[in-house]
Amino acid sequence: MASIPPDDEAAAAAATENGHGNGNGNGPPPAKRARSVITAAQIRAEFEHHEAGVARVNNGSFGCCPAAVLDAQARWQRLFIAQPDDFYFHALQPGLRRSRAAVAGLVNAGDVAEVSLVDNATTAAAIVLQHAAWSFAEGRFSRGDAVLMLHYAYGAVKKSIHAYVARAGATVVEVPLPFPVASADAIIAEFRAALAVAKAGGRKVRLAVIDHITSMPSVVIPVKELVAICREEGVDKVFIDAAHSIGQVPVDVRDIGADFYTSNLHKWFFCPPAVAFLHTRKDDPIASQLHHPVVSHEYGNGLPMESGWIGTRDYSAQLVVPESIDFVNRFEGGIEGIRSRNHEKVIEMGRMLAEAWGTFLGTPPELCGSMVMVGLPGCLGVECDDDALRVRTMLRKDFMVEVPIYYNSRVVEGQEMAKDKNGDAVTGYVRISHQVYNVREDYEKLRDAVNKLVAEGFTSSKLRPSEKQETMA
Repeated sequence: MASIPPDDEAAAAAATENGHGNGNGNGPPPAKRARSVITAAQIRAEFEHHEAGVARVNNGSFGCCPAAVLDAQARWQRLFIAQPDDFYFHALQPGLRRSRAAVAGLVNAGDVAEVSLVDNATTAAAIVLQHAAWSFAEGRFSRGDAVLMLHYAYGAVKKSIHAYVARAGATVVEVPLPFPVASADAIIAEFRAALAVAKAGGRKVRLAVIDHITSMPSVVIPVKELVAICREEGVDKVFIDAAHSIGQVPVDVRDIGADFYTSNLHKWFFCPPAVAFLHTRKDDPIASQLHHPVVSHEYGNGLPMESGWIGTRDYSAQLVVPESIDFVNRFEGGIEGIRSRNHEKVIEMGRMLAEAWGTFLGTPPELCGSMVMVGLPGCLGVECDDDALRVRTMLRKDFMVEVPIYYNSRVVEGQEMAKDKNGDAVTGYVRISHQVYNVREDYEKLRDAVNKLVAEGFTSSKLRPSEKQETMA
């Protein structure tokens, strides 16, 4: 009979005790064995599968996975391949419960039953938005009722909002957040103003979709305060899209108080792609009404079970959450220590780049986690999203630097566009990440690449296709 891989049995026992990671729901399960603090050489060995020579300062997009966790994943994959029937009927659900229990402990969930494992935060958003769309279609919501989202909501989630709830009859209202951002108070003020628009004329606000950390530009949003405002103002449900949160900022779902909370575990918590969780309070009647978009064998048996059986697929990424916890426990201070050091380093590197380029950070340090926005010299002339993508591609191909670039198209009313030391408007920003594998040389490589472009008189317009090329295309 298939069983949890032998190396994982002790962790499984710890994870399933009382349905929580450490038996009380207040933290991750203990490491499988006592280990000394990981060394720099051991960190390099864990990530030696990264392509050599690439300055990878973009952990935010796809995350990273250490060799120890990849090895655990391979054990699960071999177990499945060896005897698939036995795996599906005897090993899969205990293994998934073990991971769900570990997540419940990480985020202070009330019960393991409140945690469902899904592929990514986009899937979690589809689950919540699909239910909202049904509520419009079945008459529980009135056409014209509002759904509120941030202007900087993740692109796929924005499109999901329009594909599900706007199509079903919702009025979508955006919160027009400023960038660069000066303070959390500025975000709160814009949110209150947009909520007033959403409620105008007695309209009901059925759902607020709020990012915990926006993707582009990257800003840590004061979610607890915004959830409290939603409660005061009678918003029906609040969904926190926290794709980047686990591993970047502290997460306590009970303290935050949202109805739905999702985060990826493959971005900042060292899991392989793709695994995320969706938290829903078990005492909320809506929990029994949520369904996975892929209808399969377990439909109607609750979202945790539906999500854990969606046909033949590779579930191994969802089965190694305890091994990722074991990995972070090798670091001084565990995940809290990693978060703190990543934050300090990314701010230090961001300031180094800003000084070298004569620019500034896009947000104050208190609104940053392990990512920060840094203005590019205005002379680079980033004038559209396509410019930003072409410059990003050039940095990858010509300089072996991997970093996202954001084009800031929004001019805040009554404010001039922020300018660099030479008086040029700053329209392009890099979003740099810091993770345990990064070293100072990664950021110096980015610094020198941009300085070289500036010295050579480069502008983004040089990468644009000619009219002749566009006609041929």
